[in-house]
Amino acid sequence: MDIAVNLVESYLRLNGYLTLTEVEVQRRGRDGHYESVTDVDVVAIRYPGDLYAVDDHLDPQGRLLLIEDPGLHLAERMVDVIVGEVKQGAARLNPALTTHEVLHQILRRLDWIYESGVEGTVATLQQVGVSETPGRSGAIVRTRLVAFGGTSGEPTVTTIPLGHVLTQMVRFMERFEDVVRPSQFGEPAPAMLHLMVKCGYTILQRGADRA
Repeated sequence: MDIAVNLVESYLRLNGYLTLTEVEVQRRGRDGHYESVTDVDVVAIRYPGDLYAVDDHLDPQGRLLLIEDPGLHLAERMVDVIVGEVKQGAARLNPALTTHEVLHQILRRLDWIYESGVEGTVATLQQVGVSETPGRSGAIVRTRLVAFGGTSGEPTVTTIPLGHVLTQMVRFMERFEDVVRPSQFGEPAPAMLHLMVKCGYTILQRGADRA
């Protein structure tokens, strides 16, 4: 797996998302044979509600180790679905990702959460990249195309810089050191970050210390 995809998947899981990565999309060609259209770097879904680093409901001190990232622009009673493209360079979407056949095939895996199916959501994503529709649970389902990449600046609904992802991962490891100390990070990207944090290294974005 691409190291940047591995990093983004770990970040999304940390923030409570269920994920699929490198999802291959195929179609039947004119000659009757099947061919690969593209692979989608990451598909993620997060259900509403607060997320805690550990279940402390039996803790006498009542500690609440809340995990939250404003950069994800989450809202109450909202299911968040991300169809993401991950680039080590500038954040951008692969044109194939925005085609009807790719979006339809990907979202059909989640069809059961949409009150009226995925057709309208697919059309809206193609037009503006973000869709909000009623879900069968009574919550709103926000579906968005998100480009992860080396783009600088603050996260938006449709673009999340890898620098932000790194910063949030490191902050989690520093803030919840007691929680993550016994953890064994098996994936390469979070394992390397965890090792660097344990060794006392600090990650700074280029130009972050300039006036």
